[in-house]
Amino acid sequence: MTTSALRNANPAKTKADAVVVGLQQRRGQAEVAPGGEEVAQAYGRSWRPLLATLAATGKAGEVLKVPTSRTIGSPVLVLVGLGEVAEGQAQVDAVRRAAGVAARAVPNAASVALALPAGSAELVAAATEGFLLGAYRFTTYQSKPDTTGIAELVVCSTLARRKEVVTAFEEAQVLTAAVATTRDWVNTPPGDLTPPAFADAVVEAAKAHRKEHSRRGQRVEVTVLDDAQLAELGCGGLLGVGAGSSAPPRLVELRYTSKDARTHLALVGKGITFDSGGLTIKPAASMGEMKSDMAGAAAVVQAVLAIAALELPITVTAYAAMAENMLSGDALRPGDVLTIYGGTTVEVQNTDAEGRLVLADALVRATEQEPDVIVDVATLTGAMVVALGDQVAGVMGTDEVVGHVLDAARDAGEQAWPMPIPEQMSERIHSSKVADLAQHDWVRWGGGLFAAAFLREFTAGRPWAHVDIAGPSFNSGGPRGHVTSGGTGYGVTTLVELARRLSA
Repeated sequence: MTTSALRNANPAKTKADAVVVGLQQRRGQAEVAPGGEEVAQAYGRSWRPLLATLAATGKAGEVLKVPTSRTIGSPVLVLVGLGEVAEGQAQVDAVRRAAGVAARAVPNAASVALALPAGSAELVAAATEGFLLGAYRFTTYQSKPDTTGIAELVVCSTLARRKEVVTAFEEAQVLTAAVATTRDWVNTPPGDLTPPAFADAVVEAAKAHRKEHSRRGQRVEVTVLDDAQLAELGCGGLLGVGAGSSAPPRLVELRYTSKDARTHLALVGKGITFDSGGLTIKPAASMGEMKSDMAGAAAVVQAVLAIAALELPITVTAYAAMAENMLSGDALRPGDVLTIYGGTTVEVQNTDAEGRLVLADALVRATEQEPDVIVDVATLTGAMVVALGDQVAGVMGTDEVVGHVLDAARDAGEQAWPMPIPEQMSERIHSSKVADLAQHDWVRWGGGLFAAAFLREFTAGRPWAHVDIAGPSFNSGGPRGHVTSGGTGYGVTTLVELARRLSA
C-alpha cells in the first residue's frame, strides 16, 4: 500500500529514494519540464552536459536513471520523457503517462518524490493517478510474491496549499483505488470469480465502502437477484446464457442517491465471468483472455462506489448482469427463443453473442427507474476491436449522450471514438421469422453496430449511450504509460467524470 502526500517542497532537497523529473522536447532537444527547475538548478552548469551525455531526447516513454552523488537530496534521479511541448489536456495526458512509466522505473524505491509539471489541480491529479496506477501489481496468485514496493509517494507542487489542488489530489486517490480494484477483479481467474462469487465480491466492496465512508448520504445500497428471483421476474437473457454453467447467473443492482441530486444516471455493465462461446464455441486461442468479459460490470460497480465516495450530487443506479457462458447438455442452443425481462422475444443464432442478451434484461430493469441518462459498458464485440484497435472504445447511441461520454473520456485520459447506428441495422435485428428480434444474423459487416442497434431496442427511447470496451479493457501486451498488463480498469474514470459533468 502506497501512502501519498502533497507538499510545497523543493524536490532537489526532498529526502526520498528517488526523485522524478520530466523532460520535454523542444525543437528536437530535451529540456527540463516545469516542476523540475530546482533540480536542474542544483546541478548548475553540469545539467545540460548531463542530458547530452545521456543522449536524452525527452520523447514520450523515455526513462533514464542517474546516480546523483548527493547533488540533490535523493540518491537517484529519474528522468522521464513527456514528448513535444504541449498545453491543456495534452499536457495532462502526457504527465499521467510519464508518471506511470516512472513508477515502474524504480520498483524497489521505498519513497519517491515527483517533480513533474504540477501547475494546476488537473496536473497534480494526473501525476498522482499515473504513478499509483503505473505501480499497480496483481500478485494474489504468486506463491512467492515480490513484497517490495513504493511505500511513500510525495507529489511536489507550489500550489500544494490551495484547496482545489488538495481536493484534486485526494480525489485522484479515490479514483485510482477504484481502478485498481476493477483490475483485480478482471485479473482474477474465472474459476474463482464465478457469477455468485462476483456478486459476493460486490457486496463485500460495498460493505467496505460503507465502513470507510460512514457519513450520511454516502451509503450505496446493493441488491443481489439470484437465479430463482431472475426466473420469477422473467429475465430470459441471463437465464438462457447461464443455463450451460454449474454457476448460476446473478443480477446485482446498486443505488447511490445524494440529497442534492438533480440528475439520475443509470449504468449497465456486462459481467460474463468467462466466455467459452457456448455451443458456438470459440477457438482455443480466443479463450485465454475471456476472464475479462466481465470488465464492464466491474467498471460500473467501482464507478458507483467512487461517485459515492466523492459525494457527487447525483443519483446513480447500476445493474451488473453476471453469467458464465459455458457448454453442457443444458446450454443455450442456436435457434432457441428467449423472452427478455419485459416480454420481448429474441431468436438466438450465435451463442457467442451472449453479452447483448444479459444486457437486455439489465437495460429494461434500468429503464423502469426512469433515469435521465443510461450508459451501458461492455466488452461486446470483436468487430469493434477490428474497427478501432485494442486501445479505443466505440461509443454509440443518442447524439447528446454520446457527446457527453466522449468529452468525459477525453478529460479522464481514456480513448474513445463515436460510431454510428445506421438505419439498416434496425432492419437486420428485426429479420427473425419466429421472434420479435434476431440476436445475430451472421452478416460479416458491421457486427458492432448491429449489437448497438439490438441494445437500443431495450432502452425505452431514453437518452442512452453504449460503450464497447472489447479492446481497451484488457492489455495483453506490455505496460504502457500508466496502463499495466492485464485488466486495465478502463471506463471507471470516464464514468465518474460523466457523473461529475451531469451533476454540475
